[in-house]
Amino acid sequence: MIDREWWTQQWLDLINTYRFKKRLERGWQYAREGKVLSIKFPNQEVIAIVQGSEPKPYQVSLGLDTLSDEDWEYVIENMSQRAVFSAKLLAGEMPHNIEDVFAAAGKTLFPLSLSDIRSRCSCPDPKNPCKHISAVYYLLGDRFGEDPFVLFQLRGRTKEQILTALRQRRGTQAEENSQPSTDDNSPAANAKVPKVDRFWEYNQQLESSLVVIVPPPSSETVLDILGPIPLATDGKLTTTKSSPASDAIKQHLSKIYQTVSQQAVLAALKRSEAD
Repeated sequence: MIDREWWTQQWLDLINTYRFKKRLERGWQYAREGKVLSIKFPNQEVIAIVQGSEPKPYQVSLGLDTLSDEDWEYVIENMSQRAVFSAKLLAGEMPHNIEDVFAAAGKTLFPLSLSDIRSRCSCPDPKNPCKHISAVYYLLGDRFGEDPFVLFQLRGRTKEQILTALRQRRGTQAEENSQPSTDDNSPAANAKVPKVDRFWEYNQQLESSLVVIVPPPSSETVLDILGPIPLATDGKLTTTKSSPASDAIKQHLSKIYQTVSQQAVLAALKRSEAD
């Protein structure tokens, strides 16, 4: 079984809803035999050249209804609210719940049926889709797998437009979140934005009754949890049992852990007494 991306499979499932299977089979064969000579994406349309039985190839065009600027603003704003959407799209993947943001705008990303796809072919076959159009349908599935933004482009926004808009909104949101609230009664009004290098610092006075400094409840260290230290012996890495060398290293590190732990407790006690 071929392992396809879910969005490619959804496109192929849509194609396979067509009831005339023989016509689809011919289209699939055309696509596999390289009959689609070229496929381009000018603006929000697909233009393909397909070689049929005649010497002169046929031209196929496909398109979807594009979203308005207002709809796209709403969709991108909703996408920017979810960090996973930006991460997935930047990685060239289609988020599984991408349709949620389109549904919120009353729209869809994927066509609901083949009738939602505007398709034309210069061949004399009056049926739609003809085998040439079907071949392009199948080839589009491959293109969607390589670049999911092709589907977005057919709806009216290019990859660059979407990613740029997402970056701008994510940056604006981060800047707004870093600013204190204008409400004087808000805790954020008097708080400073934490710095990464001072994340673990807390400069406010603690209630003495809540501060209890004691040694760790167990002498077990991370070395005990991880077990034998893997060392190469005779060119082979041993991880299932200890060796004299690994035991010696573990004993040395254990002493360091013990010394550091004791010094940390003493330092904390001294600071507590000074406060």
